[in-house]
Amino acid sequence: MNLMTAIQNTVSISLFNRGLAGKIFQEVNTTGAKVVMKNNAPECVLLSPQEYVDLMETVQDARLLLTANERMRNYDSDKTIPAEEVQQDFGITDAQLAGFDEVEFE
Repeated sequence: MNLMTAIQNTVSISLFNRGLAGKIFQEVNTTGAKVVMKNNAPECVLLSPQEYVDLMETVQDARLLLTANERMRNYDSDKTIPAEEVQQDFGITDAQLAGFDEVEFE
């Protein structure tokens, strides 16, 4: 990010006090996130609802990836139990499972 982009993506808290919140929110929705400055320091970041959802999904995906990587590092094929053995131990038949939808993994 260059200096000009940083300047264009900041907004002073005083603009809110002047009643320009609606204009600022519209800019966030059309051009993206804004950093709200107070006393020449960043105070908060404004995001559109979709940007926030996208960000949270990215964070969740990263957490899931970390968990998967950790599990793969600790994977020991000698400690796995075949599905058939689990079904037998718990008295679950293929006929009982046939009524369920397939599980989707991301």
